[in-house]
Amino acid sequence: MKIITNNNYVDEAEKVIQVLKSKKNPRTGKVIPMVTTSKIRNLLAMTADIYNEALNIPGSRLPERLNDRIEYLRVRFIYEVGKDSDGKVKNFVTEAKILDILREIKGEKENFILFSHYMEALVAFHRFYDGKDN
Repeated sequence: MKIITNNNYVDEAEKVIQVLKSKKNPRTGKVIPMVTTSKIRNLLAMTADIYNEALNIPGSRLPERLNDRIEYLRVRFIYEVGKDSDGKVKNFVTEAKILDILREIKGEKENFILFSHYMEALVAFHRFYDGKDN
């Protein structure tokens, strides 16, 4: 069963942001600060270039060059997690199941477009619930 679908991705994005908004450190009991809006936007921007190109591809399968870029996108998400010393990005990527969803694309144009829409929904709900760029 797919993690996100056309029927649930908006609700899933909202749930992720609500969980992150109230996630507490088990040792201290304090709320863990959420990833910044600008960081999420940067993560979304990495997908936008591929998304714009994918929209113009005829058929349902993505060409190898775009599949390669999607694989590299996974690497970039992993890099951003590793680079983040306070764990905000890791909490976001883990809770949103981004790496798993990227694996589910499997060369399907529709799956990548759905992932892009999910990323947009995550940005929108982050802005809606957090309201600032902390």
